[in-house]
Amino acid sequence: MTWDEWEQAKARAQQGTAMQLNEVAPERGGSGDGDMVVHDNVLGALGNAAHTLRQHFSTASDHARQNTFDASIQLFNDGLDMGSALTELHDAWNTKAGTLKEACAHISNHLDYSRAQHAKDAVKIATDMRTVGGDELSVSRIHDYYK
Repeated sequence: MTWDEWEQAKARAQQGTAMQLNEVAPERGGSGDGDMVVHDNVLGALGNAAHTLRQHFSTASDHARQNTFDASIQLFNDGLDMGSALTELHDAWNTKAGTLKEACAHISNHLDYSRAQHAKDAVKIATDMRTVGGDELSVSRIHDYYK
């Protein structure tokens, strides 16, 4: 590939593509603001799914752990190199399984935290939006601030 061909390929690859962070493309007929919306019940369902996955995987991944370790020790004691290889496999599996369980727990905990923090923020916003006299601002009065 010549330099010109490389530059042409790069230009073609860049046409019509743009990176968008923290934004989704507007839907047809939508508001066009590109904000991402996630509902509390969806976050709750995802958090529960992550927790359930962690619980099920924790049980399933440990199913043959002891038998695998016992077999590796027996093979090693019988003078077979396969025993040490099986021990390495056993240890690698436990490390990877632990990483996956931690990731699931992190996702579940983060979503629970996000939901709780959002609820606190909603209460704070509601209590902060008051008139000078301490009365709640009406929806029409709030709307005036954002015109």
